[in-house]
Amino acid sequence: MNPANDINEQQVALAFSRQALHFDQLYEKNKIIHYKRERVRRHLLDFLPENASILELNAGTGEDAIWLARQGYQVHATDIAPGMQEMLRQKVKSAGLEGSVTNELRSFTDLGQLDQKGPYDHIFSNFAGLNCTAELSAVISSFPDLLKKNGLITLVLLPKFCLWETSLMIKGKFKTATRRFFATNGRSARVEGEYFKCWYYNPSDIIKYSKREFEVLCIEGLCTFVPPSYIEGFAEKHPATYARLVRLEEKWKSAWPWRSVGDYYIITLRKK
Repeated sequence: MNPANDINEQQVALAFSRQALHFDQLYEKNKIIHYKRERVRRHLLDFLPENASILELNAGTGEDAIWLARQGYQVHATDIAPGMQEMLRQKVKSAGLEGSVTNELRSFTDLGQLDQKGPYDHIFSNFAGLNCTAELSAVISSFPDLLKKNGLITLVLLPKFCLWETSLMIKGKFKTATRRFFATNGRSARVEGEYFKCWYYNPSDIIKYSKREFEVLCIEGLCTFVPPSYIEGFAEKHPATYARLVRLEEKWKSAWPWRSVGDYYIITLRKK
């Protein structure tokens, strides 16, 4: 690993470990975050075979791992942040799901050293965890050996352009509106007082990195018409408008250009 990327991973681990104790409480009342989770989960269910084994990357406190386990799937949940892994273990034990969810403190840039190498039916990474590396092409190149024949990957990533974000220029929020611009060398982000870098990747980048081993099955925009979750209180203050935007997103989520200009996009690929 590049030493600079190694340092960034250490900063990411520290930042999210510090946030672990109140991570779920911080977001549990945010209606748009609930919308985002529901969208991602609905997408997953469209592709997951029955009784699938899933390798989850950047699993956080285990919200998705626990939900997947309750749907009957076997999940190996990995994360680089010790604090997040500890919260995940506690929640899994409390839910009585130790037989369905295993965990491992492991970076997605070090998947060759996994204790449980599978092979898996599905690799899943939610909410921009993979935007925390400049080595995404190398990460994706490690996936084929971890997947069964016709295995799938589903990634939820931040693209290089977000329509809602750029529109914040109108309100004079230039720093937020332009933070994805000129970010080839990464842009600084902060969580719990800790700074780290993130990078932005378009669907075309993922296709380029994976085209030898994978074929694209689906791309959906996420929070393209619906505003990003950091625009707090939008759904509660403007319920009718919010409902209309949800309907628009449902209609146009897979159409160009809307699938590529949201706050996130969801991409699923199949191993050839």
